[in-house]
Amino acid sequence: MITGSELSADEVQALIERALELKAAPYSSDALRKRTVALIFEKPSTRTRVSFDAGIAELGGHAMVLRPDELQLSRGESVRDTAYVLSRHAVAIGIRTGDEDLITEMAAHATVPVINMLSPLHHPCQALADLVTLRETFGRLDGLTVAYVGDGNNVARSLVALGAAVGVEVRVASPDGFQLEAGAHGTLTDDPREAVTGADAVYTDVWVSMSDDPKSADERRHMLSAYALTDDLLDLAAPGAIALHCLPAHPGEEITAQVLYGSRQRIWDQAENRRHAQKALLELLTSA
Repeated sequence: MITGSELSADEVQALIERALELKAAPYSSDALRKRTVALIFEKPSTRTRVSFDAGIAELGGHAMVLRPDELQLSRGESVRDTAYVLSRHAVAIGIRTGDEDLITEMAAHATVPVINMLSPLHHPCQALADLVTLRETFGRLDGLTVAYVGDGNNVARSLVALGAAVGVEVRVASPDGFQLEAGAHGTLTDDPREAVTGADAVYTDVWVSMSDDPKSADERRHMLSAYALTDDLLDLAAPGAIALHCLPAHPGEEITAQVLYGSRQRIWDQAENRRHAQKALLELLTSA
């Protein structure tokens, strides 16, 4: 599970339905009973850390959380050797990293499933939780439209790809220099109002992320300032539309406090649904 493209459309749909079943009955599965999942965190984390840790516990397993300074990777041991060792002790390996090559190399050598918990190009676990939230809110996925406004980053890329698998149209509105690559699925535009008009959900993410050069932060904020998720922008969406954000949020930048804490958002449900979506994913990947 590196990009999400490893899953078929039927598997994505089944994962979403299973996540909702697990949300309704959190302790109904013991798929990881007496089993260990290794979680490597090269990047700071709140939602990913707590949702995987809590979810693994609810499945009856043990989360072995590993920081870079706790592994010999920091002293030059190869990714290949690390993959061999972790595969002898854990039934799956999760990685949150700023190095795309690290996760692909780990997957190439591990003999257990490897899960991308975040990388520079992809965030498939977040996209699964987003789809669970949409299904939970609207009772369906096929035919829904999501407008993503702001930086065309890893979150947007994964949402476009996994959304397409279940019939969700994703429109991504970004200024020049921040757009997804040509050839990406979904509708790409530089006009946030065009993207949001008639959409069922409006989604945004931070303008300055952990992987961005701090020296460019002010320039990024300036370039993206017209893409803030405000009540006025949300008013252009369909009646009953919801606001989404993968968090952490910076009220007053990419989203207003009124939207972030208001009645039209499902952001905190979205954050909780990380746990349920990932539990369904762990069940699938470790069932063989």
